[in-house]
Amino acid sequence: MIVPVARDAVFVAQVHRAMKDRDVLTVWWLGQSGFLVHYDGMCIALDPYLSDSLTEKYAQTAKPHVRLSERVVDPGLLDMVSLVTSSHNHTDHLDAPTCIALAKANPALRLACSAANVHFAMERMGPSFPAIIALTEDVPFVHGPFTLHVVPAAHNDVTRDAAGNLAAIGLVIEVGGKVLYHSGDTLRYDGMAERLRHWRCNAALLPINGNDPARGVAGNLSAAEAVALGRDIDARIVVPCHYDMFAFNTADPKEFVRAAGSRGHVMQLGESLAIR
Repeated sequence: MIVPVARDAVFVAQVHRAMKDRDVLTVWWLGQSGFLVHYDGMCIALDPYLSDSLTEKYAQTAKPHVRLSERVVDPGLLDMVSLVTSSHNHTDHLDAPTCIALAKANPALRLACSAANVHFAMERMGPSFPAIIALTEDVPFVHGPFTLHVVPAAHNDVTRDAAGNLAAIGLVIEVGGKVLYHSGDTLRYDGMAERLRHWRCNAALLPINGNDPARGVAGNLSAAEAVALGRDIDARIVVPCHYDMFAFNTADPKEFVRAAGSRGHVMQLGESLAIR
């Protein structure tokens, strides 16, 4: 299995050391589309999947979720997280064991997801979960130094509930004079680059596992498509994700490296990236 560059207590110690440098935006890759983000003494977790819930759920099925990589960190050790976000309802982006463990370690934790998914999230997390925040396109959500803006994601299409709320979202995060884009699971849709370009993103976190209907799951950008989107929105750095977690649904980052050139930055599991 793929071994993270830092795990558990070593990983947590590195996070706490980085938190002393309050003016630097730091991002760690947790695996799949999960990231830990720090600025000014506060940490948020984007789409963390830090359990084996899917491997256990699909163990005796025609679609086993065989792990390729070891878990970066026990979520119960992450005692510095005040907000967790979920881009959509799939378990690798809204994982109850991960979120509940984070809540036990951080009693004031809040979960933020699209308004379309709040009821689903409440049922999945259970009645004792601290708080769930409804995100909408038109209202930025402020959490400490972080301002979160909702943008559509196409997984595989841009879909909405009866009230017009998005079923799958990306987040544009403004913090410390920097802009971070976490796309969630998405394909490219009409007007996507134009919508995002004006943000002048310092970094874009984009999936590269592609869209193969034979897998039986909704698809994502391929490596080449992620590079093209990063270029078209003029992101300074493009970080690939959503690979090396499950054997049936992964991609080779070498294709991304070949296409991205100096704009691309491949992270190792548990590795940090300082965005200055």
